[in-house]
Amino acid sequence: MITYEEAEQYILGIPGFARKHTLEDTRRLLQKIAGDIGGSKIIHVAGTNGKGSVCAYLRSILMESGRSVGMFISPHLETMRERISFNKELISREEFVRVFERVREALPEASEQHPSFFEFLFLMAMLYFREKEPEYIILETGLGGRLDATNSVEKPELCVITEIGYDHMQYLGDTLAQIAGEKAGIIKEGVPLVFADRGGEASRVLRQRTQEKGILSIAVGKDNISAVNIGNKTIDFSLHTGYYNYVSLFLNTTAVYQVENASLAVCAAGLLAERDARICEETVRRGVERAVWPGRMEEALPGVYLDGAHNEDGIEAFLSSVKNTDCGGRRLLLFGVVSDKRYESMAKRIADAGLFRRAAVTVLESDRSVSYNRLQEVWGQYDQINCSFHESAEEAFRCLLSDREEADIIYIAGSLYLIGQLKALIRRMPDD
Repeated sequence: MITYEEAEQYILGIPGFARKHTLEDTRRLLQKIAGDIGGSKIIHVAGTNGKGSVCAYLRSILMESGRSVGMFISPHLETMRERISFNKELISREEFVRVFERVREALPEASEQHPSFFEFLFLMAMLYFREKEPEYIILETGLGGRLDATNSVEKPELCVITEIGYDHMQYLGDTLAQIAGEKAGIIKEGVPLVFADRGGEASRVLRQRTQEKGILSIAVGKDNISAVNIGNKTIDFSLHTGYYNYVSLFLNTTAVYQVENASLAVCAAGLLAERDARICEETVRRGVERAVWPGRMEEALPGVYLDGAHNEDGIEAFLSSVKNTDCGGRRLLLFGVVSDKRYESMAKRIADAGLFRRAAVTVLESDRSVSYNRLQEVWGQYDQINCSFHESAEEAFRCLLSDREEADIIYIAGSLYLIGQLKALIRRMPDD
């Protein structure tokens, strides 16, 4: 039997020789490898930002309701095993290897029929879930929705679409309407939808699609959320829609953007409750309060926060949370980003916000990273923020730590690659 590391390296190498396939191809492989998952109810989640958080809130609610939950998400922060979990427990290294080998053995011999990186992991997850038989399976799309491998599941119990913004435009389109159209590809006849209503063309596309399908939809917008009270590392708020009303929902986070994500999960749980008596107001409240999702305004050390704000809308949400968090000293930023994002605009938004006295800008351990020279060009034009430039995230972080005074707060934001690197570094630091 191969080792976990060998299985992981094989999967990481897939993009070098495999291509993406049609949904019908994926569906045939899924049937061959995992068969009928039968009793598991599937919740399908798409969107630009907030997908993982909505999945986490939903999982917490379902588990508080006494239900077993399998969850497939992407990307991962530190280990590929994060993508496949059962009741908050990551798939073990041994189980990962076992389902990896089962999937690889079942593949067609022709190399051109080999599934892509994401398709392969999705097939592994579904095989694992068939064996574990969770009562619910939460599937997060990887990219878009219409052509995503997870969309090979033909009859989910419920669909959720989070906030839609500009990201992966080379694949999804140049306008919000085009991007929303791709995300809306998960909408199916007879399957209710909960979606984030930010207005504008994205919401128009989603409303039109639900009307065409003749399905029930619940829109969650700013008018549905009130009495937002930001406390010391907590938020409470009220949610009012045409279907559900909750007063004083309580979140253990300083991330203001999680109010919308939790609200989407609450409304989704409400629809599930119509067919599942175990889900009730008490379990919903408990679920959102106890939910934890790493890398989203996560306090990794006292006064050190990690946030995977990796696109323009994510940066705006991050800056809003920073602004609403008390700081008795200086705010310091560690920032790194990949080159296929609109990083010039992200840098401008951060500089113009005037929230940070200093920024340590770093190259990432990734072929996709923005180069050192390009980072200097982009950030060097802003006089309102004192910038230093670093060849590694560790160097940047240690530089900020050495400069930090007692009341200062360090924020680490940008690529999820960066968040994963810093989580691993912080975990090692006590042994230094």
